[in-house]
Amino acid sequence: MTVVLKKPHKSARKPKGDGHLRRGEILAAAERIFIAEGYSGATIRKIADAVGVSSTALYMHFRDKDQILLEISNDAIERLLELNTQIAAQPIDPVSRVRVMLEAYMKFALDNPNTYQLVFCSTGDHISVDKTADVLALGDRCFEKFSEPVHQIAAQGRLRSGAAKEAAEVLWSGCHGLVSLLITKPERGWSDADQLMKVMLDGLLYGLVTD
Repeated sequence: MTVVLKKPHKSARKPKGDGHLRRGEILAAAERIFIAEGYSGATIRKIADAVGVSSTALYMHFRDKDQILLEISNDAIERLLELNTQIAAQPIDPVSRVRVMLEAYMKFALDNPNTYQLVFCSTGDHISVDKTADVLALGDRCFEKFSEPVHQIAAQGRLRSGAAKEAAEVLWSGCHGLVSLLITKPERGWSDADQLMKVMLDGLLYGLVTD
């Protein structure tokens, strides 16, 4: 019996003028490869093959892997900042605003697991600080927008423990921990994600905020 070994799958080479340089397609392929093979294991050639373009064509859009990862990160944080900005404009009390922001954050993570794992669950040590400065500044703006209603709650004297900044960090880190585990440990057999998110928010907010 002859065993035929299959070659690794590559997308069919796309003809010129057929959208083969679309950045979104390249970014999506890069996300999958970064997650599957790690940043060091991913190469421009592998990303180009997955999209069905030549490495030369890919370099017309991105100069290197760093730029690809930074664009993925920038896009994700911009989307979260836009969500927080929209929620901040709603005429609701600060506790409800915090809850809606955290719900939106966790749903974003679960709806975009590859993006979330790549942007928020990796150390980023492989990229120099000077290259990541703009993304870090954008992340600070996103966190500040989330922190605004927490500071309002503190100003009302409604925090049971800690200062506003500490409370905001605890709220965010608790929700980050939950969605990170749901994404990276799916074999754990978790309860319903929506119910877990509700219990998480109830526990955090009822524990930190007075009536």
